[in-house]
Amino acid sequence: MPDHHNLPSLSGPPRCVLVKPSQRSRRGQEVARAVLAFFILAIAFYTIHGFLPALAWGCVFAVATWPLYTRARMAWPKAAKGILLPFLFTAAMALIFVIPMMLITLEAVGEAQSALAWLEKARQSGVPVPEAISRLPFGSQTLTSWWQAHLANPEDVSGLTGALDSKGMALTKAVGSQIAHRGTLFCFSIVTLFFLYKDGVSVIRQCRVASRRAFGKRGETIARQIVASIHGTVQGLVLVGMAEGLLMGIVYFLCGAPHPALFGVITGVAAMIPFCAMVAVGLVSLLILAQGASIAGIATFCIGAVIIFVADHFVRPVLIGGSTKLPFLWVLLGILGGAETWGLLGLFVGPAAMAALDLLWRRWTAGNERSQAPLPPS
Repeated sequence: MPDHHNLPSLSGPPRCVLVKPSQRSRRGQEVARAVLAFFILAIAFYTIHGFLPALAWGCVFAVATWPLYTRARMAWPKAAKGILLPFLFTAAMALIFVIPMMLITLEAVGEAQSALAWLEKARQSGVPVPEAISRLPFGSQTLTSWWQAHLANPEDVSGLTGALDSKGMALTKAVGSQIAHRGTLFCFSIVTLFFLYKDGVSVIRQCRVASRRAFGKRGETIARQIVASIHGTVQGLVLVGMAEGLLMGIVYFLCGAPHPALFGVITGVAAMIPFCAMVAVGLVSLLILAQGASIAGIATFCIGAVIIFVADHFVRPVLIGGSTKLPFLWVLLGILGGAETWGLLGLFVGPAAMAALDLLWRRWTAGNERSQAPLPPS
């Protein structure tokens, strides 16, 4: 007979029995959460993929100027609590890019009007052979013959310009759409920069927590290496490029180059990419030679070559690779490879990636050297 003392009581309230999930069930939940998180991340990135370059530029600007902004926050704590200080820093960063672009645009509009007037005159009376061609040390006869055959006759000029009109319209539309697209991305980068200034302390704290949870302490070390690389890249590329443009602008003015301020800005922008400034210097030197000032043109080219050589081989390696202990070869590969792959953004992404890779390599090889027994003497 059954033992009534061991049977459960039917008169009392029912008891809740807690069943612990099995290990297989927990693993299934973890996999499901990981898949859901990856799906949400993929959808989010796909939604904003068109604005990812703008977000990246905003982050680069914020990282590059954060030490200066931190000093300003400490000097004016009341302004840092609201939106005044972030707004002032964002406006200053915008003006750094807007003012040179306005100067270039104004110069380009003036030059375009002069070019249209010259083109209309060329259609009516042709283009005479410039006197500078006859003063060239070699090739003057060949250039003179070609010029007389293709540009001296007004009919030839009209046919040439008529063929270029249709292509010019398509090129103008393409350039206009690109300017509108780049302008939109720039505005969004400035907006991103404002919010990074405003909420930067909270963003840094969240990034540190996420890095430690995902990668441990080494993740924060790699992040610091990337930040140091961006700081060095800004100093080595942007600041050195601006200094080269300023110096060459003074040289252009002293040597009598046309539009020295405009060409100084162009040289500074080109100098942000290693070895590209010589293209601008060579172009200005040719313009000075075309004016008949041979000594000034040669002096401009030689001075520019010396300034660019010193900047690219001595100043930039110290500024870019000094803070991250990155060899100059990796700095150069990161800059050129990044520019080829990512465009202007690659000037900062490339060195940062190479700095992180170099840090991982040094840590990995140092660990192997410590764990490996010394080789016996031969």
